[in-house]
Amino acid sequence: MLGQGEKQHFGYAETLQGGLPGTRDILFPLRRTSDATTYGTPAIVPARNLKHTVTEKIAAWVAEERAFGHDFLFIPVFIGCGAVLWFSLDAAPSSLVLAFAFVLVAGLALIVRYTPGFMSVACSLFAFVLLGMLLADFETRRAGTVVLDTPVTTTITGTVARREVDARGSWRYVVRLTATEAPTLSRPPQTISVLSRGGGQPAALGATIRGKVRLSPPSGPALPGLNDFAFASYFKGVGATGFFYKPPQTLPPLAGDVKAETGWLERADMWLYGLRSAIAERIRLTIGDDAGAFAASIVTDERQAISAETMEALRLSGLAHIVAISGLNMALASGIFFVGLRLAFSLFPGFAQRWPVKKIAAFAALLMTLAYYLISGFAVSAERAWLMMSVMLIAVLFDQPSLSLRNVALSALVILAFSPSEIMGPSFQMSFAATIALVSAYAAWSRWRIDRDRLFIGRKPAWMTVAGTVGAVIGGVVTTSLIGGLSTAIYSAEHFHRVTTYGLFANLAAMPLMSLIVMPFGLLAMLLMPFGLDAPFLKIMGYGMALVIEVANEVASWDGSAATGRPHGWFIGIASLGFLLLTLLRSRLALLGIPVLLFAFALSAATTSRDPPDLLVHEDGELVAMVEDGKVFTTKARPPDFVYGQWQRALLLPEKPVPPVVLAAEAIVSNAVLGPKTKLAPKEVAAVTREMTVALRDAETGVFTCRKGVWCAARAGSGEWIIVLEDGRFAGTACDIADIVVVSRRTSFSQCRSGALLLNRNILRRIGSLEIDFANMDQAGVVGRLRAAISGTDRPWSEHRYYDWKSGRFDHEVPDAVNRLLAASE
Repeated sequence: MLGQGEKQHFGYAETLQGGLPGTRDILFPLRRTSDATTYGTPAIVPARNLKHTVTEKIAAWVAEERAFGHDFLFIPVFIGCGAVLWFSLDAAPSSLVLAFAFVLVAGLALIVRYTPGFMSVACSLFAFVLLGMLLADFETRRAGTVVLDTPVTTTITGTVARREVDARGSWRYVVRLTATEAPTLSRPPQTISVLSRGGGQPAALGATIRGKVRLSPPSGPALPGLNDFAFASYFKGVGATGFFYKPPQTLPPLAGDVKAETGWLERADMWLYGLRSAIAERIRLTIGDDAGAFAASIVTDERQAISAETMEALRLSGLAHIVAISGLNMALASGIFFVGLRLAFSLFPGFAQRWPVKKIAAFAALLMTLAYYLISGFAVSAERAWLMMSVMLIAVLFDQPSLSLRNVALSALVILAFSPSEIMGPSFQMSFAATIALVSAYAAWSRWRIDRDRLFIGRKPAWMTVAGTVGAVIGGVVTTSLIGGLSTAIYSAEHFHRVTTYGLFANLAAMPLMSLIVMPFGLLAMLLMPFGLDAPFLKIMGYGMALVIEVANEVASWDGSAATGRPHGWFIGIASLGFLLLTLLRSRLALLGIPVLLFAFALSAATTSRDPPDLLVHEDGELVAMVEDGKVFTTKARPPDFVYGQWQRALLLPEKPVPPVVLAAEAIVSNAVLGPKTKLAPKEVAAVTREMTVALRDAETGVFTCRKGVWCAARAGSGEWIIVLEDGRFAGTACDIADIVVVSRRTSFSQCRSGALLLNRNILRRIGSLEIDFANMDQAGVVGRLRAAISGTDRPWSEHRYYDWKSGRFDHEVPDAVNRLLAASE
């Protein structure tokens, strides 16, 4: 028998153990009816407030996001929003005001950082937005690129900074100008990009060349809302593009001048680009054809040598991302090197046991990745991939998780700090979208796999392990291709106005070739190239590239590229918000991104379903198109694909426009009479007037009738008369006849006395390409709606449009008639 003290002792022990069950409870777990306990009436539970419940859940989800550090992921998002806002403004705000506002808000954010509530969060986010605006302002001032104001033919002298060969053997040079003559430019750009046709021996890097060139400013948007190529050129430092009339002459270097003018950093940069060009040339010569050019592009990022047919097949098949040095190429190269080095260390067990071979392999892979980046041309996709892989490998050195959204955020912060303008381009947006989506999907799959593996106790059967490995490989390729395609579709529709529908099949066939043939043998070839042993491995790499090209050609023949049309102006902002919510959040708050994405696509679908404008005018005034009854009538028999291709994809126009009717030699006025004269005789003006009037009255509706090199005229179905002139001497006559007059030359007057709308070269330079809707029955005048691509903007990359080389000043003046139409269309 136990004493009372002992019973109390064991009772106390029982209490410490949490009330363990007794013997009776273990042997007879089910209670008998006699053991039933009588309970009182349960208390009535009060109904919970729905608003209070939702608030509690949201607070719990937000706490979960903060517990996992996901609030850090939104720092580059808000810095990027600030940069986008600054670049999108029509005029730049004061730098001093921005700096003062940032210091004020950042200081307030530090003061209230520990204060619970909305105030601290709002101050921090606003400070990051202002920081992004300041970074954008600083980069713009640092670039300071002078952009050529008007097309010109001149003779240039300069130094070759870059060079790259294209598929036809022509060389494109990036030249730093030192002098211009005949004429001497009053506002010359510092750097130009010029093409030298005809092949031959190229000029060496650093050489001084001289030749006659035709230069033009970078083109602006082909339509309102489309890509402004002058923006990218401004931040690349290229102020003009053009071509040599004949191969340039290489001048002997002046004694001591080159080294005196260039510092060691510029010389190192030039040496690095020389090495890059030599590697690309070696790969192209060893492999040959498009396969060699394709292989050189994924090593050195020189893409000009790939033929236009192959590039188009890669775009239509959804494999164009392989050409750019991006996360795929960098991950395969560093991953193969890292795994291969660890396998090599495993052959020496003694060494592998004494030394941290994993960290040694990671450090070596880090150096290899840096070397890859240095010869890649410093593209933003390569920069992002290098930063991402570097952060991952450094994480291995410090025994931290390598693949995480935090590493992606760090990469974005570095790029935004040094080059915030990259956020406006498709390369940055598509690259980071694919990376974020893949890393987020991998994190979600990892959490699911951990929860699933808890159901298995002990070792899995062999057949289950093999099946799981095979399924993981196949499923990984399929899932990666699907996620990558869907995540970049938003930005493909925004910038290129088309998506690939068969990209999944092309990637399924091409990715094994890239992973098992191209990148492994390409890496071995690069490691052995200094010893001259690279040729056999380059040949095998080229065989893999040829198979990838065959896949691209086959899938492209299925005609799987679909034009999406120009989306709504708010589409990319709303869709990006939904995408970021869906991918950056891990709690159920991520589901908020789905309705936001659906709303963005619905808004864009409503926009693309609208009727296209009635008249399109390119900024040079030489290409004009009229849209009538689902057909497009142009002033050119073969309009430039660079311009018309953008029109076709943005407005969902027919691929082939209706060409103009060109008058024969026996027409009323011969071209000999219309030669270049300083003054026209009255009878010549009268003859041209009759000829244009007859063409407008008798021609088929919408079809342009043209006198080559002089004028084109067309009549719209609603009765409007349009005349397009290449000879400004007939502008006054055209104003008396037509309702809309487009002149690709300068005119002595800026408004028609008849009330017709005049769009001459100066006006088009200042407002850009146009969309015109004719007035309906309820509107007065001829034009009901006029939208311009550049109207109202005054930014450094568009400043050249307002410079007048004759007066040497900037002139923003636009005729009142045009201003009224633009204001009424806003």
